[in-house]
Amino acid sequence: MATYTLTYGRVTWLNIVQPTPADVERLRELYPYIHPLNLEDIRSPLERPKIDEDDDYLFVVMHFPFWDARQSLTRAREVDFFVGRGYVVTIHDGTLKPLVTLYQLCESDEDQRQRVLGGGANRVFYMVVDQLVDYIQPILRKVDSNIRSIEENIFTADPRTIIEEISLVRRDIIALRRIIRQQVPIIEQLEQGEYPILHEDLEEYFGDIADHLHRERDIIDENYEVINSLADTANALATYKINEIMRILTVISVIMLPLTLISGIFGMNVDLPFDEHPASFLIVVLIMVGMTSAMLLFFRRRGWL
Repeated sequence: MATYTLTYGRVTWLNIVQPTPADVERLRELYPYIHPLNLEDIRSPLERPKIDEDDDYLFVVMHFPFWDARQSLTRAREVDFFVGRGYVVTIHDGTLKPLVTLYQLCESDEDQRQRVLGGGANRVFYMVVDQLVDYIQPILRKVDSNIRSIEENIFTADPRTIIEEISLVRRDIIALRRIIRQQVPIIEQLEQGEYPILHEDLEEYFGDIADHLHRERDIIDENYEVINSLADTANALATYKINEIMRILTVISVIMLPLTLISGIFGMNVDLPFDEHPASFLIVVLIMVGMTSAMLLFFRRRGWL
């Protein structure tokens, strides 16, 4: 779609949004030593997170969460990095606000450009990753808010509504959990690995990012356990209500069984007691009422009602 370039001193930040074949070809011309397979990877819709090391550059693929409000689901958005001596290339689809905002600030603000690009290409790479990892926190807070809402309403709301909300939140947590857990080994490699392209003084900075990512992973793992427990609770409540309905229906069926038998017997065209009695209908009704009362009293004493 577009290629944007920022330069400060000897550092260049090449920002490619929704790369087209022309953008890939321009990147090939600027840096002819980039491996063709890496150029092919940036055209892939969703490449798995990885780190490829070359003598002249570092190729990093990472995923970060993006909230799809239309589907009520967190989706993975890929960001590809080429980090070399004096340059950094970011390739993405333009939906991740931290990356877009950081580039726009550097583009419009000289002080911000000096702060980000003045520390070298490695510094740019670190700051972009740091901003994207920090952006996970608001998403986690939204998940926590959804879980608290379910906890408050689970015993009062309609079971169908609660089960639907739990299913949506659990689906979102599973998607977010998958995204976060895949990034942990990438950051750990950047922290612990020895890459000539990256300065050794960045190990501590990437260690800080790793701490944040570990904390976010722990939070989403805890949310996963909580939402599963809430799902079990909702299922137990739904089962209890179904059992209550079945119990009432069973009691009604048991009560109606002898009444149906009596009405059927007295409806037969044969000689029966009270046939000639002037109050035969009233007597039969009283017998049926008496049987019903006796059965209700029995069920009551047994605790079935």
